[in-house]
Amino acid sequence: MKPAPTQPPQPLRGVRIIDLTRLLPGPLCTQMLADLGADVIKVEDPQRGDYARNLGLTAGGKPALFSLVNRNKRGLRLDFRHPDGAKVLRRLAGTADIFVESFRPGVLDALGLGFDQLHQQHPTLVYCAVTGYGQDGPYSSRAGHDINYCAVTGVLDQIGAADGPPIVPGFQIADVTGGAQSACIAILAALHEARASGRGRYLDVAMVDCTLAAAVSLLATYNEAGTVPPRGTSTLGGALPCYRVYATRDGRHLAVGALERKFWDRLCDALERPDLKPLQNARGPQADFAIAQLEQMFGSRSLQQWMQSLGDVDCCVTPVLSLGECMRDPHLNARQMFSASLQSTGDELVQAAAPVRFDGARCALRRRAPEPGEHSREILGELGFDAAEIADLADRDII
Repeated sequence: MKPAPTQPPQPLRGVRIIDLTRLLPGPLCTQMLADLGADVIKVEDPQRGDYARNLGLTAGGKPALFSLVNRNKRGLRLDFRHPDGAKVLRRLAGTADIFVESFRPGVLDALGLGFDQLHQQHPTLVYCAVTGYGQDGPYSSRAGHDINYCAVTGVLDQIGAADGPPIVPGFQIADVTGGAQSACIAILAALHEARASGRGRYLDVAMVDCTLAAAVSLLATYNEAGTVPPRGTSTLGGALPCYRVYATRDGRHLAVGALERKFWDRLCDALERPDLKPLQNARGPQADFAIAQLEQMFGSRSLQQWMQSLGDVDCCVTPVLSLGECMRDPHLNARQMFSASLQSTGDELVQAAAPVRFDGARCALRRRAPEPGEHSREILGELGFDAAEIADLADRDII
C-alpha cells in the first residue's frame, strides 16, 4: 500500500553544501540537493559571478537559466581570490558537509582551497570537483562545453539523420545526464560513507567520463558488431521501422517506440496492416519497404487525427510536442510537474518541479534563486563574524 502524502520532504535537512560552480552542470547538481532540503550556499566572486546570470537572457532581460538551477539556495558574494576572502571561505567550509567546485584543475589549490588543504582541517568533508575532462589526462586543462564532451565521446556523431551531418542537441546531454546527475549520485554515496567512517572523499567528476558511461546503447552495438553503424542507421538511431519518428500530413511528427513485439503487433492491427508484423526488426530492403509504407500512412492524416485513432491503443506511439504543448499536457499537469514562482524583479518564472515524490509528496520550492550576495551578511553572522568585521569586509569589496 502506498503511503499517504506527507508534508514536503527534506531528507537532506541539516546538510550544508558550499557551491562554487557556474553554468551547468554544477549548479543543477547542487539544486537537486537543495531541493532535498540541504542548505546550499551559492558562492560567487564579485567580478564575474556565475556566467549563467547573463547567458541566454530573454528579451525582457530575465536571467532565467540562473534562476532555474539555483532555487532553494542562499547567496554569498565573496572575493575568495583575496587572502582574507579565502580565509572566510575556509572558515565556511569548516561548517559544511559537502564542497562542490567547477574550476579547472589546480585553480583552487593555488588559493589554498583545494581538497588537501580543506580536508586537513575538516576530515569528513566531501569535496566534489566537476570538470569537462577530469583532473588528469592530456585534455584536463582544456576548456569545453556540452557539445565538445558529446563530440569526443562518439555521442554527437550518432545524433542526426542518415546521410546528414551531426545535429546539435537541444538538450544538454553531457551537462545534465552526465555531470549533474553523476555528481549528485557520487556526492550522496560519499556523504553516506563519510557519516559512517568519519572520512571524506575527493570526487573527480569529468563530464566526458559520465557521457561515455551513459552511452550504453552505442557500446552494446560496438560489442555486438565490432563497429558502430553510420549515423541514423543504428538499432535505436532510426534503422528499425518500429523505432522512428514519422511525419504527419500537417507537418507534425509521431514518435513510434514499439520495440516489444506485442506493441508492434497492436500498431499493425490498428493500421490494418498485418502484413508488416514480420518486419518489425527488418534491415536492408525489407526495412526500407516497411518504413516507406509507414511514412505514406502516417503522412496521410494530421497529428490530431492520428491521436484520435491511436490514442487509446497500447502501442507506444506519442505525439512530438513542443515545450508549450508539454506545459498543457493533461498527464504532466495531473502530475503537477510545472509551477510558477515570483522572482525578485516581480517576474513570474515557470519551473519544472522536483521530479521524485517521497511518500506521494514532492520537495517544495522554499526560496527563489538568490541575488548576488543576497545572504552574505546573514551567512557571515552565522560563522561568528561581528558587525564591525562584516562591515570591514564589505568596505573592502571582499563581500
